[in-house]
Amino acid sequence: MNTAMPILRRALIYGAWLALAIAVIGSIIGYLVAGGSGVASALVGTVMAAVFLGITSGSILLANRASKSDMFNPAFFVTVMGGWLLKFILFLVIVFLLKDQDWVQPVVLFLSIVAGVIGSLAVDVIVVATSRQPYVDVQLPGDEVRHATED
Repeated sequence: MNTAMPILRRALIYGAWLALAIAVIGSIIGYLVAGGSGVASALVGTVMAAVFLGITSGSILLANRASKSDMFNPAFFVTVMGGWLLKFILFLVIVFLLKDQDWVQPVVLFLSIVAGVIGSLAVDVIVVATSRQPYVDVQLPGDEVRHATED
């Protein structure tokens, strides 16, 4: 059983709510600052932040499957580091493609991305800090008998 699944699911749900909030607030501020290009820039920045959050959770889920939930398996680290490398390359490609576009308002785009990054870090901290993740596999009085083959 993959015990990280509920935590990653909560991180994705909270991240989706965060992205919605950033999209709404960023679009309003972007419209007030730069009109339609501000709205578009806020939405692009929000989508970038949401996709990067999804890549992180997705790479961890994929790594758990590839390594059969053994975090000390090299496949786990290769998969997660590959996800981070993919995010870095994707970020650079998007920034270079958007930097000379007339419809992009760079300050609104930048602030939306920063809000998404800081917000996703906050989401990760909140989800992990409030999770009730077991870290010792023991049988407590009243628990059903578990066998090692059930995991």
